[in-house]
Amino acid sequence: MTSGTDEAVAREAVEGFYRAFEQKSVELLAKVVTPDWQYIPEPRGATRGPGQMVQIFHDIATALPDMKVEILDLLVHGNRIGVRAEISGTQTGELLGIDASSKHVKFAIHSFHQMRGNLIEITWHLEDWLSLFRQLGQVPKILERP
Repeated sequence: MTSGTDEAVAREAVEGFYRAFEQKSVELLAKVVTPDWQYIPEPRGATRGPGQMVQIFHDIATALPDMKVEILDLLVHGNRIGVRAEISGTQTGELLGIDASSKHVKFAIHSFHQMRGNLIEITWHLEDWLSLFRQLGQVPKILERP
């Protein structure tokens, strides 16, 4: 564990991280995360590393092909980076079991990243799914009560 990360290095890694999500590119992601990168909570059955995002990037490309990530705040403390950001895009494909609506949506994300050198080693993330479901006017069937 490093004691500190230069803010410019942290910003470059984090901006590359979210650019990889916008472009749905595992290749770009691999340039800014460690080979054993952890994404917490991890996708079901995931192995560590950027390859775990292949299915997620495919799902995002289907659901929000024009997705943008706007970083609103980026705070560096030691080797940790806190990010407050907003995702926006048009839901033109199935998203979490909700059929395409053609609605433009925006929702908040909050992440903490831990650096190892100049690469992201661990990402803890939280998305505001409730806000998204409200904008779409429904919740995924898996979350509905019988």
